[in-house]
Amino acid sequence: MPRFRHFLAIDWSGAAGKRQKGIALGLARADGGAPELLIREGGWSRGDVLALLREDLPEDTLVGMDLGISLPFADCGAFFPGLPDSPADAHALWHLIDDVCAADPHLSATSFVDHPDFAPYFRRHGGREGALFHGHGAPHRRGRFRVAEEAQAALGCQPTSNFNLVGAAQVGKSSLTGMRVLHRLDRKVPVWPIDRLPATGSVITEIYTAIPAIAAARRAGRSKIRSWRELDDALALLGSPALGREGPIDDHASDALLTAAWLRRHADDPALWSPKHLNDAIARTEGWTFGAP
Repeated sequence: MPRFRHFLAIDWSGAAGKRQKGIALGLARADGGAPELLIREGGWSRGDVLALLREDLPEDTLVGMDLGISLPFADCGAFFPGLPDSPADAHALWHLIDDVCAADPHLSATSFVDHPDFAPYFRRHGGREGALFHGHGAPHRRGRFRVAEEAQAALGCQPTSNFNLVGAAQVGKSSLTGMRVLHRLDRKVPVWPIDRLPATGSVITEIYTAIPAIAAARRAGRSKIRSWRELDDALALLGSPALGREGPIDDHASDALLTAAWLRRHADDPALWSPKHLNDAIARTEGWTFGAP
């Protein structure tokens, strides 16, 4: 019997405002059928998603959230090297971010990246690259990376640092806002591998939607799907029934639908729950991306 009965993929957004065009939710069921798009009138807010995760998840759901669930730690031995009282693990990091941003509306994280203690670690708009953006001699011009992001790159993905807040490919804003949501769940739903994988019940994982796209024979640099017909072709390669619609689809929706089907196909692969570079220290601090080797 499959461990999970439902598979929810959440394409996330760190954009300003109450409701986000970039948030999309796709749901697949273990008993088959095409994935479906979950619609919220007026669009989803981060608060809406938090409420769903806390109160309205279907039973035994594997949730994949397209964001970084933590910041780099292993490369420098700290999230914020040189800062007194830098958080010791991911749960403490989430608490810190949510506390600093308590007055920020809509679960945004502006106060954190503008805070004088933390701004030096980020690359921000207007050419404001903090003196500690690269850590201590980090090997990447693009900033610090988690071990999981190195594993993503080995698959052919093109990850960016969670300390980078600039450019179309940046994931820093969405990751920080997502960490506020994860903190406010108050461990109601475990977040693997920061929390241990329970034998039953729902679990949240980090996903990177380029990984399902690569599994569906798309190149990482051209992974976005913008027509229903293209989406059906990709779903077929993942063993999923087609949706059978015509015309354009926005890439947030297609990412969520394709990833939900991919989660259903791969959730019971034991290798994906035991990546070779994941150990207890990395799990506790940096977390991992489900699907990265």
